[in-house]
Amino acid sequence: MKLRLFPQESAGLNLLAQMARQIVVATGTLSEILGAPASEHARLVEDMHNHEAKSAELHFALLTHMRTSFVNPLPREDMYALSRYLNEALEKLDAAAELVSLYKLERLSKRAADQLEIISRQAELTVEAMRKLDNLDDLEDYWIEILRLAKRAERTHRVWVADMLQEMKAMTYARHRDIANQLVDVTKDMRRIATQVGSIIVKES
Repeated sequence: MKLRLFPQESAGLNLLAQMARQIVVATGTLSEILGAPASEHARLVEDMHNHEAKSAELHFALLTHMRTSFVNPLPREDMYALSRYLNEALEKLDAAAELVSLYKLERLSKRAADQLEIISRQAELTVEAMRKLDNLDDLEDYWIEILRLAKRAERTHRVWVADMLQEMKAMTYARHRDIANQLVDVTKDMRRIATQVGSIIVKES
């Protein structure tokens, strides 16, 4: 038997899925920034700010929905936690984009592209997972895969930092390390989302 929680109420889950989709879109914009000359950064960073603003708008829309809806598909504290982690992940992507522009960085390690690939995959999986939160039976694989990707991101981060320490002077290292830290922190936020989903699965099993 499929485990379903209030299948008649899906608006909240749709909002969570839209927030995850914003991360997919924002990751694409950040990839553009990393491949663009400094003269293009301002325009692309403005696009990123718009993605962050949209995420915040969806976050507040979900809060309003939870306050005004008699029936929610999940406990309010779980929906709030998922929404908060999604929004914080987007904020970190926005910060990474702004730092690239402020530091006028035109070339980053291929490790940055590796991290963005991981984030994009995490976000794509999360879009689908948010849509399925009223049917938890199929979400264990999501939980496990996000954790696997997060571990891969942490290994990539360690290698990236080690490479920078060997190859860069102190000031350059500090700037690139800021970007690296923002990106690995996004993967940690995505892991927090999956862990929250895991907690929901355990509570409702």
